[in-house]
Amino acid sequence: MNPGAALPAVRSGRVAWQLAQTLWVGGVWMLHFVLLPALERFGLAPLLIDEIASFMRPVMVGFAAVCVLLQCLLAWMVLRRPVWRDLRGQMLLLVLVAAAAFFLVAALPRGDYWQLFSYLVVAFAGLVLILQPRPDEELAR
Repeated sequence: MNPGAALPAVRSGRVAWQLAQTLWVGGVWMLHFVLLPALERFGLAPLLIDEIASFMRPVMVGFAAVCVLLQCLLAWMVLRRPVWRDLRGQMLLLVLVAAAAFFLVAALPRGDYWQLFSYLVVAFAGLVLILQPRPDEELAR
């Protein structure tokens, strides 16, 4: 097998990892810490802001879960070991558990608070994940 042929695959994995991570982490943070506070500051009615948040948060959590599944696959392909043995993999799995909890706790009494907690777990796990090197950077050392 030609070693040069693997280079585009590594590059495409690197691009997919960074793009997925940028989109889901940036989207989660942008919605909660920028867009919703900006709408409040703009003077929209609190009920309207709550309605926007209750529509957009599940969309962002679902999108984050899809992106995290892609990142788990990429991490497994690059590292060649189970993802839970690596901090990046543990953060990815934490996001998947928090995303599942986000949708499961909706029916509980006071589920909106648990949903917000799950959303913030997703956001801060994403922040920790951003501070970690890409899986392919570890192999280059």
